[in-house]
Amino acid sequence: MLIINADDWGRSVAETDAALRCYWGERITSVSAMVFMADSERAAELASANGLEVGLHLNFSEPFTDGRCSGRLRDCHNRIVGFLTRNKYSQLLYNPFLRREFAYSYSAQAEEFARLFGKSPSHIDGHHHMHLCVNLLFSDMIPPGTKLRRNFSFWPGEKSLSNRTYRRLVDRWLARRYRLADYFFDLTQCREGKKLHRVAALAKSSNVEIMTHPIANGEEEYLMSDDFQAILQGLGIGGYALL
Repeated sequence: MLIINADDWGRSVAETDAALRCYWGERITSVSAMVFMADSERAAELASANGLEVGLHLNFSEPFTDGRCSGRLRDCHNRIVGFLTRNKYSQLLYNPFLRREFAYSYSAQAEEFARLFGKSPSHIDGHHHMHLCVNLLFSDMIPPGTKLRRNFSFWPGEKSLSNRTYRRLVDRWLARRYRLADYFFDLTQCREGKKLHRVAALAKSSNVEIMTHPIANGEEEYLMSDDFQAILQGLGIGGYALL
């Protein structure tokens, strides 16, 4: 099965609308919603009206842009953002001094999702993949059994041995607690590397997720193209609900 998930639902009007057009065109199967953002309220209404499958796109790397967010939450969240965006290795470090801030921000985002959508998310992933930062990995915030996005998948020879080994170990640990797709790829990287046909071949025998950002890099145009439609022919397409 192939899951085609559009990230950043609700981050802005433009991002929400681009993903919605792709959904209407039957080129994505689900979205991941950000809460406490500029378009979160409208995006939730659109998702309900259109029967969209929606996951929670946890945000620990960007300030909230919804002015109705409480001062306490904004302060806690901004401390997390400051830590995780300090350098590219910050997410690999456990910060015990932010343990309460992470717990508070996670709970607030989960509760806001439930308020906006009236249900639990179909799956959980993260903005800039920060749902896999060590402070979350070493916590029990995300309930066991949740459908969760895994690390990026790479072909032999891609990335360093240490990078692939770390990701493999994390995914093995995740698989003991959560429900994962078998593979996970980025649409733009697959297009640039001319790997989409190989990804489609995997989806005939495995559960594969492709992440897309329709607003960026000409992805909406490609998703709506005849070329992409041809790749989808003969594949089982679905959302995390079928995983």
